[in-house]
Amino acid sequence: MCSLRLEGPAKGDTTTNMLRLGILGLGEGRSTISAALKSEKWVLKTICDMNEEMCRQRAKEFDFHNYTTNYQDMLDDKEIDVIAIYTPDHLHADHVKQALLHDKHVVCTKPFIDDLSRANELLEISAKTGKKVFVGQSSRFFEPMKRQRKDFEQGLIGELITIEGHYHADHRWFLEKGWSLKQAFKWLFGGLSHPTDFIRWYLPEVEEVMGYGMLSANGAKAGLKNHDTMHFIFKAKDGRIARVSGAYTGPTQPTKRDSGMSCILRGTEGASQADYHELRYAITDNTGEERIIHWGDATLKHYFRFEGQSHHAGEYQNYLEYFADSINENFTACPDIKEGIGTIALLQAMDKSLETGLPVKVADILKAFNISPESISQ
Repeated sequence: MCSLRLEGPAKGDTTTNMLRLGILGLGEGRSTISAALKSEKWVLKTICDMNEEMCRQRAKEFDFHNYTTNYQDMLDDKEIDVIAIYTPDHLHADHVKQALLHDKHVVCTKPFIDDLSRANELLEISAKTGKKVFVGQSSRFFEPMKRQRKDFEQGLIGELITIEGHYHADHRWFLEKGWSLKQAFKWLFGGLSHPTDFIRWYLPEVEEVMGYGMLSANGAKAGLKNHDTMHFIFKAKDGRIARVSGAYTGPTQPTKRDSGMSCILRGTEGASQADYHELRYAITDNTGEERIIHWGDATLKHYFRFEGQSHHAGEYQNYLEYFADSINENFTACPDIKEGIGTIALLQAMDKSLETGLPVKVADILKAFNISPESISQ
């Protein structure tokens, strides 16, 4: 069973063993370097990137100089307990497989894999080695989302009726990056996967999805190949429905009026809304009382340690420490390998619905890759 626990041992708990970490991929891995160096639960052992200049930059930035350009060096290092993977999506399956076969636990950034034909192989290797795989779906580990989940589990809004999520951002600056204009780049996986994960967190058994997408005038002018504006409806096996939307290449409302990313829960006795970058949370609970929480500068600095809000190191530290607890206390940290594969199946069903203009059943995606639903059930 996948644990939903988000809180670790109390401060001062001396039973936690510090784990030794290797980091592969130092672009997004920048946040994980900061997270590991500031954590009391991790020792950063080695960082790795095939680009030696990137290694030098990170070594200078963090005054941490144990780097390599050869992944095999980390795989062969028996002192490393966990490898955290932040490489391009198409490399994840091979990098995860190699880490497991070298007796390492694994953290892998989202999306977990881009090829479901590798799913059964990775499930088998993980089971055989007994090593844990955790998917770094970081948005769950942001302060408003953590508080929302805690209140939900305490029953403050009653039984969940529906959930709504969105991620709307003016990411036109992304279009200046050459890789964003390639056919392989899709905002569905790079952006909409965040609010879609909120849906799966609360409604894990999504049965069918229907969606529409379009390429905006801004995206088309820049040369973007795939949809930058999307809306989806989900139906769970128990009949409950949810919706999610994403828009990425146009202006947005000021944050005082509209959050860039939100998760809204509507229950039988109340409702709650977690707003991501704004560090804002509101709940009307079963007493009928409305409460609004804003987190201050100290929390902001925990999450955003670098320039702007382009890196979210605080989330990574939160999930690394949660994963450390799962290893030391032997519980399953969510999202695990099963949930990671289930999320990719859902995203591929969403992608197919965009292409066909028809509802798509997740079971049909799993069947196409010979993945048993029982093998990924939580």
